[in-house]
Amino acid sequence: MTATEDFVESYRAVMQRLAAGVTVVSLRQGALDLAMTANSVHSVSLRPPMILFSVHRDARFREALDDVDTWAVSLLDGEARVAADRLASPGRPSAGQLTGVAHSRGAHSDAALLDDAQGWLECRTAWVKTAGDHDVVVGDVLDARLGSTATGALVHHLGRLRPLGGS
Repeated sequence: MTATEDFVESYRAVMQRLAAGVTVVSLRQGALDLAMTANSVHSVSLRPPMILFSVHRDARFREALDDVDTWAVSLLDGEARVAADRLASPGRPSAGQLTGVAHSRGAHSDAALLDDAQGWLECRTAWVKTAGDHDVVVGDVLDARLGSTATGALVHHLGRLRPLGGS
């Protein structure tokens, strides 16, 4: 089925009303760090622990997944908006994406784990499947750690990033 532009815009408007947690998915390809903001991260299974995210089929990040099978997810806290906005910018250079973004390295993936996060997951790709203009990536969780921040979550709602709650 080919969707008209009006239908696509209606779909987009409806989906913008679905509040979604904001994460950064990252990987290390040789000496290059790649990262992307994603609100399409979901738990798939508890036993075994598995998650999924979607990535645009034309993205550099997607291309890198053909070479690298481990990656990390940082569940952003309410104060991570600047990093999330920056890593969501299309067309940004591949080199230096994480310059100025505080992070450490994951022991299982060597990917960047953003400091402004409520928790981190390190994963290994189990499978990838095409879904329209995106690919769905499902991964086995290799490690799960809670962060020490308590500033609430960062959510995407009505086309904007917004802090939610906190303690």
